[in-house]
This record gives sequence, structure tokens and C-alpha cells, in this order.
Amino acid sequence: MKELVNKINANIELFKTNAEAQVVKGNKAAGARARKAALELMKDLKEFRKVSVAESK
Repeated sequence: MKELVNKINANIELFKTNAEAQVVKGNKAAGARARKAALELMKDLKEFRKVSVAESK
């Protein structure tokens, strides 16, 4: 579970970096990278929820 939390934190940082580059600098490629990171983040968060619920039982 600790690895999953670290992966989520890494994806959050990646998303923040690329989203800021898109908004501030108008970098279109960074927008694509931010969207990709957001998709990965959603998958990881769903997995975290499954693991968290399983461990609490």
C-alpha cells in the first residue's frame, strides 16, 4: 500500500507541474501530459480505495 501512495504522490506532482506549464506558459504538450497523468491518477486512486477497504475488513 505504501508503494501505491508513493505512486499517487508522484502522479500528483507530475500533474501539477504539467498543468501549471500549460496554464502559465501556454504549453500544449504539457496539457497532454497533464491529462495523461490525471488518467493514471484516477486509476491509482480507485486501486487505493479497493486496497484500503480490503485492509480495513
